Amino acid sequence: MSTPAAIRVVERDLTFLRKIWKANMLGAVVQPLMSLLGVGVGVGSLVDEGAGNVELLGGVSYFAFYASAIIATATMFVGSQEALWPTMDGFTWSNAYRAATSTPITPRDVAAGLMIHYGIRVAISAGGVGLVLALFDETRGPGLLVAVPVGILTGLAFSMPLAAWTATRTTDNSFPAILRFAIIPMFLFGGAFYPVEQLPDWLEPVAWVTPLFHGVELSRGAILGGLGALDALVHLAVLLAFVVGGFVASSITFERRLRA
Repeated sequence: MSTPAAIRVVERDLTFLRKIWKANMLGAVVQPLMSLLGVGVGVGSLVDEGAGNVELLGGVSYFAFYASAIIATATMFVGSQEALWPTMDGFTWSNAYRAATSTPITPRDVAAGLMIHYGIRVAISAGGVGLVLALFDETRGPGLLVAVPVGILTGLAFSMPLAAWTATRTTDNSFPAILRFAIIPMFLFGGAFYPVEQLPDWLEPVAWVTPLFHGVELSRGAILGGLGALDALVHLAVLLAFVVGGFVASSITFERRLRA
């Protein structure tokens, strides 16, 4: 009973994670490797042939430009999916969270425990991508030690607000729409594939307010350099705002759902 309540919540998830972490780690390595070979190397060789394209990308190859962003995109997908169906299970199908709060564990403890669990899941993803990036000269360097924590923070910036949303749902009907109309568009327009300055003027400000844009800019700046200290602080502040705001919102929605 001396163990913090949030850790006791995590222990339930770790029991299951111990059985599948090897498969998760393998996927975290294989998927970004295939993406880098297909997009970074394949498409990149065509992009780099265009006159002025390297200058447009800040003086780096397309491979380096794209590769330096995939830590953020990978953790976005993992963090988002963990906060949807697996979290819905605890509220609706298995009722694990209601069972937990029938003990001295509070809904806020459940939210804190889930945040730790999400952090572990996205850390596996970020670590796998980091191992892949270390294989290539253009992305290998000490900046990876910064980019991996940035990836974790980016994943949490998605998972915590979405967990707050999941706590308000009784079915998963809205989840495919969230992936289709929010997560996928961010993936396409968040700066991973091309500079957001290439977007239409009306769409560029939309990219600025997404957590993925800030995660991509931070991870790219850590790996490739060239990001000013003030810009880095702004990107970091936005990601932290999403994480903290998501945790506060989760604490509220979890309380309403589990005390009803």
